[in-house]
Amino acid sequence: MTSDPVNVDMVPDGATPDARPVAGESVLEIRDLHVTFKTEDGPVFAVRGIDLDVAAGEVLGIVGESGSGKSVTMLAVLGLLPKTATVTGSAKFRGEELLGRKPKDLQRIRGAHIAMIFQDPLTALNPVHKVGKQITEAIRAHRSDMNENEAEVRAIELLDLVGIPRPEVRVRQYPHEFSGGMRQRAMIAMMIANDPDVLIADEPTTALDVTIQAQILELLKSIQERTNTAVVFITHDLGVIARVADRVQVMYAGRVAENASVDDTFHRSRHPYTGGLLASLPSLAGPGQRLKPIVGSPPSMLFPPSGCAFHPRCPLAEEICSGEQPPLRQIDRPKHVTACYFAEKLAKEVDA
Repeated sequence: MTSDPVNVDMVPDGATPDARPVAGESVLEIRDLHVTFKTEDGPVFAVRGIDLDVAAGEVLGIVGESGSGKSVTMLAVLGLLPKTATVTGSAKFRGEELLGRKPKDLQRIRGAHIAMIFQDPLTALNPVHKVGKQITEAIRAHRSDMNENEAEVRAIELLDLVGIPRPEVRVRQYPHEFSGGMRQRAMIAMMIANDPDVLIADEPTTALDVTIQAQILELLKSIQERTNTAVVFITHDLGVIARVADRVQVMYAGRVAENASVDDTFHRSRHPYTGGLLASLPSLAGPGQRLKPIVGSPPSMLFPPSGCAFHPRCPLAEEICSGEQPPLRQIDRPKHVTACYFAEKLAKEVDA
């Protein structure tokens, strides 16, 4: 069976093909997003005023250490956080507000227009149901006009598209009969089944060996280019971001530290935290050079630091950094914003 491109004319819920966004059109806008979790020890301030924009055809990479708020931001948009979470702010999909919507309304959006590839495909797939059955359920949840046989044909096409051999056989197998890389491919097939406008990939290459990781990245890039889908790629791995992203949003302690093109992020960073992440990459340290880890540890979000949350670990920190949170501002490069009082000083050092 040959691999056919995703059918971009298959639009869920009776929408017309003209309803799909064109390249460059804004599809997801997040403004002043706050997420707080109630715990026995007190409130955990997981996300603290995030702004984020994603355009059709764009791959936005979101990077940061564990606990920086990357995944929580996207889960809040999709209404997938537990009841202990309090979410405020705004998240609009093509102008339609998502926050505060009833679960039934969000079900119309989830899977059909915004889909998410979760971190662990072994737990994301139901072990007692065949892989094909799970894919057909995802299709028919948004395509009531399609019967089971038609949905199974579509599932086989999708498994073939994502590079699973003998898809007509694999469609009737269980997740435990798939390797880790194949389970991840099956998850991707399920998430693209309804041709979403936005695809959120949350650490999709975690626990995969480098060969399979490269294949998954190439697959996602190919799908994105074919369908003009906007991709939000969440990871802690800057090496992965360098391969797939057009633009990068760096997060620290629930806030945006820097947002720039992938080229500016790697070669003209304007935030000490971004610079610290880059300096810790083995490929950039050079032969015989010691890596430069960021000193200290990420802060507890039960008691986030005052001012700039990075200041206790920052080599450029001065008194002003601990007093007030630096605003996110545009600096010397177009569409390059940073939340650092000393971005201009850092620019002289980086560009020297």
